[in-house]
Amino acid sequence: MKKSALFSLAFLFAGFCGTTQAQDGWVTLIDGVNGMENFNVVGGASWSATDGTIQSTGEAGGFLVTKESYGNFLLSVEFWVSEDANSGIYMRCQDATTITDRSCYEANIFDQRPDLTFGTGGIVHIAPVAEPFPKAGGKWNTYQITMDGEHMTVVLNGVQTVHAMDSQFASGPIALQWARGTVRFRNVRIQPM
Repeated sequence: MKKSALFSLAFLFAGFCGTTQAQDGWVTLIDGVNGMENFNVVGGASWSATDGTIQSTGEAGGFLVTKESYGNFLLSVEFWVSEDANSGIYMRCQDATTITDRSCYEANIFDQRPDLTFGTGGIVHIAPVAEPFPKAGGKWNTYQITMDGEHMTVVLNGVQTVHAMDSQFASGPIALQWARGTVRFRNVRIQPM
């Protein structure tokens, strides 16, 4: 077969595969092996790809911050945290170099937070979670987060923990936090809407 015919066949195959992926609409940010290239490291946490996850057990808090900004989206995140961990998923951050729960929306992962109404499953300062308070420590969990205009929904392990409305932030990067304990992320995917 001639090189030009092989090239055409390869191009058609690549186009077909790309179409399938485009129809799906999901973009993989972390697949457990790759993904660090989709993020900037902010703060002192030390992140690494280990055992099919991106993890940190650092000594100073920090974040993985997406290089891209997102407005309306579906976000799926698998995470494992130790029982003493303090982590969170920050969304629509207003400053990619200074991540706080006042300049971003934070879906919290913090089983030992003193005020559990904004612990695991809640959106800090915006949407409290109801009793019985969810616990994420010591197991794999899945967050499904929807940001659609003013509407925000958090689903933890198939159970909706909060639905709220707020219009402070319209778009911005997403940040994965390490503040304490052991934190692992895998299969982080986003579907822009």
